[in-house]
Amino acid sequence: MSMGDSTDGYFKSYEDLEVHQLMLEDRPRTIAYKNAIFACREKFQNKIVMDVGAGTGILSVFCAQAGASKVYAIEASDVAAIAKKVVHENNFQDTIEVIQSRVEDLKDVKNIEKVDIIVSEWMGFYLVHEGMLDSVLLARDQFLREDGLIFPNEARLFVAPCELPSLYDFWDNLYGVNMKCLGKEQRRLKSMKPEILAVDKKDLLSDGTMLVWLDLGSVTSSELEFLGAEDIVVPCSRDGRYQGVCIWFSVMFPDESELSTSPQNALTHWKQTVVVWPEDTEVEKDEPVAFRLHLKRDILNQRTYNMELTMLDPEDVEHDIPCQCSMTKCIVTRAYIDEHPDCSTINNDV
Repeated sequence: MSMGDSTDGYFKSYEDLEVHQLMLEDRPRTIAYKNAIFACREKFQNKIVMDVGAGTGILSVFCAQAGASKVYAIEASDVAAIAKKVVHENNFQDTIEVIQSRVEDLKDVKNIEKVDIIVSEWMGFYLVHEGMLDSVLLARDQFLREDGLIFPNEARLFVAPCELPSLYDFWDNLYGVNMKCLGKEQRRLKSMKPEILAVDKKDLLSDGTMLVWLDLGSVTSSELEFLGAEDIVVPCSRDGRYQGVCIWFSVMFPDESELSTSPQNALTHWKQTVVVWPEDTEVEKDEPVAFRLHLKRDILNQRTYNMELTMLDPEDVEHDIPCQCSMTKCIVTRAYIDEHPDCSTINNDV
């Protein structure tokens, strides 16, 4: 399953001001960055900053307001002209230099100093869609001082089984007419491609399991080629209908604050990413569900990923120890641990 714009149209798409309005109206997103920058105000004092993918320039302005002596606002699209106007409107033309360029081409731009801090809002759907993180890592390797900071500095991808009533229940009764057959066909088609929609927290069937953890100070672009792939076993937190898998991300800033796109948090423009099962399965509280999920960068379009989700039999998958599910082997293991609290290791085959 894959989704995304063509590489050729990527920068062009960001010349639509409605795209920027959508992001700026995303209060959890924008306030998270502003609060993190201002919470670290002393780290910005008289420092040199690079804003990668500056867009309309709001993060660059935040950095200047926090005391940065110089901000390189790097923006590849023609919206860079708008960013320059924003900079002048806020009287930071002596501090913020807007450079219309891809990060990959900055080596051809003279007089770019080493920077103390990199700031970037690079995240896409399911975290890595759009492939902008590669540009941030390139900027890190070429321009960030050895002891420099990155905002955000960590990223995590989570997954959880869920119900999807908007895709299942809608077709049950339309003005007294049953259309479940249409719903089944819709779900078959949607199961071929990830969906971007808002998942209600009450529709989650478990807490999130971390699928990917990235340290932006050390991760490499080659490590982004393939993400995930470990077998995941999750005990359901309640009775329900297992209808899909919900995916979201969070990022952490150097002040340890967090921006999360979890259904448990305020809705962002990223919403959540969902993979739909064409058929639902009744599950009970503590019943385990198992699956394998991985993301592989598309060969033809490096800004998108192909996503593969495989349903597994919980009987055939190794469970965490201790596991809170209702399977006999896990109940026995928990009992053994309770009886032997000083036991530091235990055989996985118990």
